[in-house]
Amino acid sequence: MEPRIAEVARRIHALREDMNFSLAEMAEAAGVSIAEYKAAEGGETDLSFTFLYRCAEQLGVDMIDLLTGEAPHLTGYSLMRKGDGLSIRRREGFEYLHLAPNFKNKLCEPFLVTAPSREAEQNMPIALSRHVGQEFDFVISGQLRFAYEDHVEELAAGDALLYDSGRGHGMIATGGAPCTFLAIVLKDHDADTV
Repeated sequence: MEPRIAEVARRIHALREDMNFSLAEMAEAAGVSIAEYKAAEGGETDLSFTFLYRCAEQLGVDMIDLLTGEAPHLTGYSLMRKGDGLSIRRREGFEYLHLAPNFKNKLCEPFLVTAPSREAEQNMPIALSRHVGQEFDFVISGQLRFAYEDHVEELAAGDALLYDSGRGHGMIATGGAPCTFLAIVLKDHDADTV
């Protein structure tokens, strides 16, 4: 199952109105301009992981609520068989497979990510994004170029990263082939206690 942008945008719009958040408040929470937020909420643009994550945080819901319209319901454990999961295509060419969409009150968001290798990106600066918390990435196959603010690292199968995802970070596949990696986005627990 892959969520449709228009459906997800309608859910965000409905929740924003139900919770009486202004466009400006949501745009600020999402880290985008009001015009960019309005276009995203209108279903006119793709919805990045960071945008969805920040909107879910602001609206006080699980990101899966936004993606599927259903609240996660499993509490003991969640088993996902090989090849299963909630497919999310939110960055051009990147495929995210959420590995625990039905687990309630997650402390993290686990994804199997496949990044395409694009020749045009190889000599360009890597686009950076930010989201609250930390992220752990483990390269399963292929090669990955990871940018963290002004640092760049080259990774291969078996390499792992843990970083503050509230600071600028981004990645591209290198070596002429896709890169598959496990990405575990850890939520910021300090934000919950404030």
